[in-house]
Amino acid sequence: MEYNDNEEKFEQEQNDKSTEIPQGDAAEGREAEETGDGHSRRARKKRSERHAEELNAKVEEMGAKLVEMNDKYMRIYSEYENYRKRTSAEKASLILNGGKDVIKLMLPIVDDMERAIANMAETDAAREGMQLILKNMLNALQQKGLKPMEAKGAKFDENFHEAITQIPAPSPEAKGTVIDVVKKGYFLNDEVLRFAQVVVAN
Repeated sequence: MEYNDNEEKFEQEQNDKSTEIPQGDAAEGREAEETGDGHSRRARKKRSERHAEELNAKVEEMGAKLVEMNDKYMRIYSEYENYRKRTSAEKASLILNGGKDVIKLMLPIVDDMERAIANMAETDAAREGMQLILKNMLNALQQKGLKPMEAKGAKFDENFHEAITQIPAPSPEAKGTVIDVVKKGYFLNDEVLRFAQVVVAN
């Protein structure tokens, strides 16, 4: 009976020894476990940093694309506005000066009528009729924007006048002025339709 008890004690001691973990081995296990957690945290941190860098790069790229698209939009909008203004101005000019060529063709007829009237005698019966026709014609043309240019006595201006010839000035004050008008000039809606052909005092 004593033998059996001793045997059981011996076996129990052996089992206890086999299950007992040495202090050093336990410490090494904990250190390895902690080291593994540290590596894991560092790896997660690096992945997070890389992800943040990638997001920042994408945000910067999208910002650059937005600036580029905005620049393109502003250029297109500016070009459209210029086109709209230009076409509006052309349309307005076409409305105002649509009959420019026809009116210009009428001016030589006006010139001929004025010369014919000037060469008629005051007592000529046809003179009054011609004057009335000319007046009616000029009134119709003026309704379309035609306006005669008052050149005689004005300072010569190459923007409005075409010098046919020059003559000595009769006085110092007359120098550089229009002495005579060979062919009358006209405006059409404040734009020069025909330059006045003039004689200038020099």
